[in-house]
Amino acid sequence: MIKHYINAARLRTLPLSVSGIIVGSFIAASHGVFNWGICVLAILTTVGFQIISNFANDYGDGVKGTDNNDRVGPARALQSGVITPKQMLKAIKIAIAITFIVATLLIYKAFGKDDFLNLSIFFFLGVLSIAAAIKYTMGKRAYGYSGFGDLFVLLFFGLLSVCGSYYLFAKQLEFTIFLPAFSVGFLSVAVLNLNNMRDLESDIKANKNTFVVKIGSEFAKYYHYYLLISSFLVALLYNTIHFKSIYQFLFILAYIPIAKHFVVVFKNKIPKLLDPELKKIALSTFLFSILFGIGLLLAK
Repeated sequence: MIKHYINAARLRTLPLSVSGIIVGSFIAASHGVFNWGICVLAILTTVGFQIISNFANDYGDGVKGTDNNDRVGPARALQSGVITPKQMLKAIKIAIAITFIVATLLIYKAFGKDDFLNLSIFFFLGVLSIAAAIKYTMGKRAYGYSGFGDLFVLLFFGLLSVCGSYYLFAKQLEFTIFLPAFSVGFLSVAVLNLNNMRDLESDIKANKNTFVVKIGSEFAKYYHYYLLISSFLVALLYNTIHFKSIYQFLFILAYIPIAKHFVVVFKNKIPKLLDPELKKIALSTFLFSILFGIGLLLAK
């Protein structure tokens, strides 16, 4: 039974989920304000949010009937019947409890007990993140079924992840940090867009009105190109503004597989064949975060 919950947690999605934390942490390290305790707790908290989201997506799509024989990707837990809806709800509650505890420890580690304003703000953001993870597919007003998934991914995987994690270290925020935050955010949205491009036919049948369903497959491709190119340009702009060394452009190496992915999407005529590209773009995002950060440290 445990292996079914591990499969439902979709561990392959975790590198993408922590990419923003890695970028925020590396920027903090380059500014001399890094703390290992905060970094580890931030990663664990983000992993918790992602697992909650994956469990909730499995449950939400399962009870709505979206996960069916038309689905292209790996079979989900509820879809295959290895976990019942009641069992998945219990798993979601346990994941929420554990993540809430870890997030509380993170906030306390970062701000202590006397910084009431920051404690309150980040406590609210933590609750908001849990709510966002759950409401993507669960409930009657699931935003993933209304085309708002892309916006929430940009906000939580990009802006909040990078800027929020940096603030935990530095207790302040520089405007230019929003640039790499948008880079991670755009790449994360590209992963979701690719997923929705692949599932276009089954989502239409299930009345899941993703952004791709709303704009159509052809415009979804142009949207995908915009996301990939924009992620590169804003990262380039950040390192140009803060230029110290050529090492800062190490992140460009991550765009070699992304460029190959770009060509695959451009040539694609059958959306279902995009499934292998999901892993490639997710790992490329993780590689980007590592190379971006190493470049900053080598440039110190």
